Amino acid sequence: MKDFLKTTLAVVVGTCITLTAGFFFFIAIFGAIAALGESSEPVVPANAILKVDFSNPVTELGEEDAMAALQSLNFSSTKPIGILKTVKAIENAATDPAIKFIYLNLNSMNIGMANMEEVRNALEFAKQQGKGIVSYADNYSQGAYYLASVSDKIYLNSDGSAPIVGIGSSMMFFKDLLDKLGIQVQLIRHGKFKAAAEQFIASNISKENYQQNKEMIDSIWESWAKEICSSRGITVEEFNKLVDNLELFSGESMVEHGLIDELVSKDQMAAIMCTLFGVEEDDDLQFVSLATYADAKVKPNLSAKEKVAVIYADGEITMDAQQGLTVKKFYPIIREVNRDSSIKAVVLRVNSPGGDAQAAEILNKELQLLRSNKPLIISMGEYAASGGYWISAKSEKIFADNTTLTGSIGVFSMSMNYGKGLKQHLHVNTANIGSNAHSTMMNGVDPLDAKEVAFMQGMVEDIYTKFTALVSEGRELPVEYVDEVGQGRVWTGADAFRNKLVDEIGGLTDAIQYAAACADLTDYRIEEYPKAKTQVEQILELLQGAEASVKAIANPEESIREIYSSILEEGQFKVYARHPYCYEFRY
Repeated sequence: MKDFLKTTLAVVVGTCITLTAGFFFFIAIFGAIAALGESSEPVVPANAILKVDFSNPVTELGEEDAMAALQSLNFSSTKPIGILKTVKAIENAATDPAIKFIYLNLNSMNIGMANMEEVRNALEFAKQQGKGIVSYADNYSQGAYYLASVSDKIYLNSDGSAPIVGIGSSMMFFKDLLDKLGIQVQLIRHGKFKAAAEQFIASNISKENYQQNKEMIDSIWESWAKEICSSRGITVEEFNKLVDNLELFSGESMVEHGLIDELVSKDQMAAIMCTLFGVEEDDDLQFVSLATYADAKVKPNLSAKEKVAVIYADGEITMDAQQGLTVKKFYPIIREVNRDSSIKAVVLRVNSPGGDAQAAEILNKELQLLRSNKPLIISMGEYAASGGYWISAKSEKIFADNTTLTGSIGVFSMSMNYGKGLKQHLHVNTANIGSNAHSTMMNGVDPLDAKEVAFMQGMVEDIYTKFTALVSEGRELPVEYVDEVGQGRVWTGADAFRNKLVDEIGGLTDAIQYAAACADLTDYRIEEYPKAKTQVEQILELLQGAEASVKAIANPEESIREIYSSILEEGQFKVYARHPYCYEFRY
């Protein structure tokens, strides 16, 4: 009877999922065919305003995930834009006579902190080329205002606000909860600043972790404040005093202190735009979105035979996972780039908090083989920390943004055991059987004893020694100095530059130009890896997971066994070179 019910449930659920998947698949294919039948060549008017509004998220490669593809079956222009394409579009607009001025509508901000810095630098370049920039928002977030501050004129809705309170981040600590649940976490690490998993072993932040986070946040704010104040003609001291006293909130206070030029209604803003564009009615305004302009103007130089490759090393470093920076996916990409004789130089765009130390070293070794044949330049994005720094250190040159989070030269391992919780809450007992004294260590049930902790500490120390030696060789720094600035400490790009962990402050386009110069290239095209998947390809990948979902629902016991096996596998003597957190700053 039990098997009958399970089989019946599997058939019913499987049928529903198959019918639903088939329906979406049909719509996706139909949409793709319809899109192919239309003219896909974007058109830029002879006279236009470049509208930058970030309704299209700015990401590393500009590739959306499969679920996002399903949500945009109309194949509209809401897909993400890659950071390189975004910057190139703005730089092209700087000297394009068809673009009369750039209009920043900053009501939404789908962009990370370091990418925002690169976009602002591109806008600064456009401004230096004489291209006018105007900003408007119903309300300015701090990030939106940071971008807007580059503008010639900043306007705010007359009923809007622009609260400026500084950058902050909050952390939660779970030890007290885990104690109540009967779950113990044992953390083995090297580096007094290596705060990964600290939230599981402590009830509050450590002195060292507070210090590194405070200095990191202060460094980011310092970079923002300097750029804002330079653009708006106010001293950093005066600006910080206003922020500390909570004097910058209303539109009126922002105008009073010279941070916003004028408060206007939507109708008044439309009239301003008409005056700048030289028309009478707002219906005559000719806007071109950043996405459309990028598609029209940012084209590969197909006539050039020689190439600079850009490899996007994006995500957590693992051996084999569905997403992220995996050895399974990126090892063959690096080999392909190395073997392509038309590729003369390589930029590795690192946007990774790190991960599995072994996986990082496998990728590093393959990158060194590539470097023996071609110049290898690093461009750091939002993160290039721990394992992300591991794969960056041995390169010709490292570029980072001021707000990049990098360093975190430290390693850790962790053992989580929940035997007490199983006994206390579920009345489950575990019997261990092994051939030797420590055969069942890291079983997820029992805590490590003193010998086992020492064993794991030895593994951690070995990896840390290899890490610091690698950085010492790659950066040509004494290993003692690397250990001093290491210890798991996270640095901003600005501080990493001062500490010799980064060679130059600059963005992805700076790294590409340097790579081309290293290879003596004047006429070249850019080849990006991994190749972006189409929406249809991503939808197909999503649908391929439907069968696994049916099996999981129909056989919950098997799912539980798989989850338990996965937990045991993760605990099998893994040493991590990973950034402690993925920060989400309030800005």
